[in-house]
Amino acid sequence: QVQLVESGGGLVQAGGSLRVSCAASGRTFSSYTMGWFRQTPGKERDFVAAIDWSGGNTYYADSVKGRFTISRDNAQNTVYLQMNSLKPEDTAVYYCAAHRRGVTSINYDYWGQGTQVTVSS
Repeated sequence: QVQLVESGGGLVQAGGSLRVSCAASGRTFSSYTMGWFRQTPGKERDFVAAIDWSGGNTYYADSVKGRFTISRDNAQNTVYLQMNSLKPEDTAVYYCAAHRRGVTSINYDYWGQGTQVTVSS
């Protein structure tokens, strides 16, 4: 089992950048595929990005490809989402998640509590 805590959300102007982090508990962090999702009120939670256990394979939603970068530091039990060229439509609560399946699977087992990202126009 793994527990996830997101941080780094905030308010940023359109065109700006922000990095959100997710700290994981437990000694088996490096065995998990990690993902980021986002959700706005009244809508379903949408997949954003994923990274495999080694960091060697990543997977992105088309809406963020080329603007967002997912990375991980297994020594620090942390996964990051670097968000550049932010748009108002990127405004959402961002959630970190974990599972032990392939990087393209979006069926996650563990979730953090979320961190709010707001992009002003």
